[in-house]
Amino acid sequence: MTGIKRNLAAKIRLLLKQFPVVAILGPRQAGKTTLAKQIGADWLYIDLEKPSDYDRVSHDPQFFFQQHQQHVLIDEAQEYPELFRVLRGVIDQNREQKGRYLLTGSSSPELLEKVSESLAGRVALVELGTLKANEYYGQPLSSFYGLFSTKLDRARIPTTLAPLSSEQMQRIWLKGGYPEPVLQGDEGFYQQWMDNYHSTYINRDIARLFPRLNKVAYRRFLTTLSKLSGTILNKRDIASAIEVSEGTIKEYLSIADGTFLWRQLPSFEKNIVKSVIKMPKGYIRDTGLLHHLLQIADLESLLADPIVGKSFEAFAIEEIIKGLQATTVTNWRPHYYRTRNRAEIDLILEGPFGVLPIEIKYGANTRLRELAALSEFIKEHALSFGMLVNQSDEVVWLTSHIVQIPIGWL
Repeated sequence: MTGIKRNLAAKIRLLLKQFPVVAILGPRQAGKTTLAKQIGADWLYIDLEKPSDYDRVSHDPQFFFQQHQQHVLIDEAQEYPELFRVLRGVIDQNREQKGRYLLTGSSSPELLEKVSESLAGRVALVELGTLKANEYYGQPLSSFYGLFSTKLDRARIPTTLAPLSSEQMQRIWLKGGYPEPVLQGDEGFYQQWMDNYHSTYINRDIARLFPRLNKVAYRRFLTTLSKLSGTILNKRDIASAIEVSEGTIKEYLSIADGTFLWRQLPSFEKNIVKSVIKMPKGYIRDTGLLHHLLQIADLESLLADPIVGKSFEAFAIEEIIKGLQATTVTNWRPHYYRTRNRAEIDLILEGPFGVLPIEIKYGANTRLRELAALSEFIKEHALSFGMLVNQSDEVVWLTSHIVQIPIGWL
């Protein structure tokens, strides 16, 4: 795992030249520590989940940082919330010095709250997800993402990329991107690892963060959530099925999103022509974990399961988001779109580059009538083009405004 090159590495090195602190957030076991150690190879390493390191810092944090004013890597920083207040004072003594501290954190609810309170303007936040397909196969990040560096221009869509094959993409789609189990290449170990990860997430991480949480109800919630991945959620129906309150379901969704297990997509509401659904849509971020929760162990079972379309949609969206996160593009947001008349678009990217609607289909061939909502959205918003992502093997303009992009090119 130490030899895997992560797309975010170059961005983090750049941010360390611009900010005193960089914090790497993401789910447990996604490779945050490995990446941080690669970047700060000769830095002092502190693991706040290790009792001796925790005591070393917490006993007298001001003295610790007086002795170590730069090049310190602090793992699982949320374990010691007081850390952020002390860091602020240390940084403010020399605001011009950059690249001093590298933090990692697996708990977004705690870490983000403390960072926003204490380190605003002093820290750059980056999110590291599970492995993107190109990382797993040792390939560079696709030049496709250069499309977003300026205003969207159809003439800049690359057509000479060296794509990954559909077979390669299907493996990472099925197994997901948690580095340790997928790189091991042992099916028995993979299943055991995923079992342990699921259990540890609930019994240790969630129990520590939310000690009053009903673990039995939350476990049932995750099972239900996996079956609803990729859909617009009705919190009232979920609450009834699990026998908890609607307010509890809202809290559970916040927890799942905040601990990087679930991604919640907001509705794209900037449509003055049609009435749109404003309820959020979401999905289990890592499709390997999704398939494990649904007891889908092989590709044949996946392709025969009703979840296949929603699963591929989640996989494609995460591939695109991970790619954009590795660029220097800022202030962009992902959305979904659905009208009261059931016209739906799976992903809409909005940022300084403009607006890009993307429809996702898991097959290799897509009929034009399936793209009616995409065509109409492009016309209504006067966009130059939109995209279809599927498992085809070539870039093709299906209409004058819709380009087909194979998933392996992303």
